[in-house]
This record gives sequence, C-alpha cells and structure tokens, in this order.
Amino acid sequence: MALIAQALATFLNFYFVLLIVRILLSWFPTIEWYKQPFAALSQVTDPYLNIFRSFIPPLGGIDFSPILAIFVLQIASSLFMQAAQAIAYTMY
Repeated sequence: MALIAQALATFLNFYFVLLIVRILLSWFPTIEWYKQPFAALSQVTDPYLNIFRSFIPPLGGIDFSPILAIFVLQIASSLFMQAAQAIAYTMY
C-alpha cells in the first residue's frame, strides 16, 4: 500500500512539472498548440485545468485558475506522500 501511495505522489509531482511547463508556454502567443509536442502537452494538462477554469473565469484577461489547480495538486501530492510514510512507519 505504501508503494501505491508513493507512486501516486511521484506521478502528481511529475504532473505538476507538466502543468508548470504548460503555464509557462502559454505566455508565448506564437506557439501553435495543435502541433506536436505542444498538442500532447495540451491534451494531458487542459482537462485538469478546465475543471478549475469552470470555477474561476479569467479576470481582466488573466487566467488565475492554474494557481488553484497547482495548489490542489500539491495538497494531494502531500497527502499521498504522508500516507506512504505513515504506512511504511507502521510496517516496521
């Protein structure tokens, strides 16, 4: 069980990096999101970001939803990491 929690925490950390890359690339308006590798990055990250975009609309042309998305992702990652450590601690 600790291995599963650790794997999920690692996956969420990797997904965090993908989100950061996606957010940073959104600052460049000349990127063509329908071409590879940008299309793959968009297909992986946009469904998660769209969840938060439905709650927080852009204000003044600035999209603040990635801040909440990153915050939730980091909380989930932290919880899985703590669970993995707690399970590993109780096993010994």
